[in-house]
Amino acid sequence: TAITENKIMIFSKTTCPYCRKAKALFAEKFPGETPVVFELNERDDGADIQAYLANKTGQRTVPNIFINKQHVGGNDDTQAAFKSGKLKELVNA
Repeated sequence: TAITENKIMIFSKTTCPYCRKAKALFAEKFPGETPVVFELNERDDGADIQAYLANKTGQRTVPNIFINKQHVGGNDDTQAAFKSGKLKELVNA
């Protein structure tokens, strides 16, 4: 799956300001990494993917972020993980 095959996987929507913030964090703080981003509102299977993620993680919202197959969460979770140093640990694992 996309989660197991990609180091940094972001499920996003182009219209979501929190998604933009999360993607900007990776672009600014981890420039050597290239997250794979699925823009769910631009995909025919976007609603199905979002339903799958809600079932898998309990999180219905985007962004929904995974690093090295581990669920990080949404933008607030990702920003907090960056501030605590956990995000760097996950990316560098």
